Amino acid sequence: MAKNAQKTAVVIIPTYNESATIGDMIDYLFDKTFPSIKDWQMKLLVVDDTSPDGTYKVVQQKQHKYKNLFLSLSKEKAGIGTAYVRGFRYAMKELDADVVIEFDGDFQHPPETIPVMLGEIDNGADYVLGSRKIKGGSNPKGWGFKRVFFSEFGGLTARFILFFPFKNFFTITDPTGGLKASRVKGFVDTMDLDHLYSRSFAYKLEFLYKMIHLKAKIKEIPLEFGLRESGASKIEPQTAKEILFTVIKLRWFDPFTQKFLKFGTVGFIGYVVNAVGLAIVFNLSRIEWLAWLVSTEIAIISNFTWNNLWTFKAEKISGLAMLAKKFLQFNFTSIGALLIQTVSGAGLVYLTSVNRQLLLPFIIVFLVLPYNWTMYNVFIWKKKK
Repeated sequence: MAKNAQKTAVVIIPTYNESATIGDMIDYLFDKTFPSIKDWQMKLLVVDDTSPDGTYKVVQQKQHKYKNLFLSLSKEKAGIGTAYVRGFRYAMKELDADVVIEFDGDFQHPPETIPVMLGEIDNGADYVLGSRKIKGGSNPKGWGFKRVFFSEFGGLTARFILFFPFKNFFTITDPTGGLKASRVKGFVDTMDLDHLYSRSFAYKLEFLYKMIHLKAKIKEIPLEFGLRESGASKIEPQTAKEILFTVIKLRWFDPFTQKFLKFGTVGFIGYVVNAVGLAIVFNLSRIEWLAWLVSTEIAIISNFTWNNLWTFKAEKISGLAMLAKKFLQFNFTSIGALLIQTVSGAGLVYLTSVNRQLLLPFIIVFLVLPYNWTMYNVFIWKKKK
């Protein structure tokens, strides 16, 4: 068989003071789990921060027995995120990994899930997540109400901030889970692992977010999360706060969010222009429909200019001929906004007698804004291939 013809999966286990369980886990994986996986070359990498209880010494002893057992040792404890990043790099550079699997060394993650994850990778998935929330998955029965509440509430909050209202909010059920398998080529090997917001547990959410932006095909499998019998949890007291800050940063600095914020700012400027124009034109003409028509067109010109210079700068329209063409197209697509605003504005003033300046922001936010965002992205500033 030619070198590297067989696919290689590297199971990465970060440890700290887990000498009581790591030996049993190593034996179980090499004696029971790995032999059942026929189409993959299986390797195990333990990443230890020189545990005071001698966890790394147990691994070193086991290395005499298992040739595909590897150890990455650091002199100081730097967090689970740092440990996994070190493990990813070692797996890619030294072990020719095609897939990296994030795994616990205390049997909270059932070893039987490893062949299931690799099976999903074989079926075309790029990122396989263990989920406690789907059928067949569960939290440990020994968890108290407080632990279950924080797990459920924390996961829901993270999902909401990261993904709502888009499809991943509904399709990814357990973003804070720790059991994951990731395809290396085109995904892990393209990530900037030096600049993560979190070096602790929250890195998992950032890693998930990056995989989604790389358009990874994601598959969830059931995870029956086990109850820890020994050792200390890798979740630290400040973990909840760190997760919250990390997901807020991820969503805030996301290119889509930044573009939408610019779009909203331009829309607000357009609203001010619209409101001033509405007042001036109505005072001059005393004609309701004309006031809405003229003020809306002035706002459309403002929106086109600022969106082209700022919001859609990456797709900026340039050249006199192209600007003229796109401006006409912009006006054509804006007929919908003009009609929406003119008809709904004049109609609501007639039906409700509510002041036109009070109606204007509601019409813009709930009717015009969604319409414009769609038209701008689909027709005017369509992303260049």
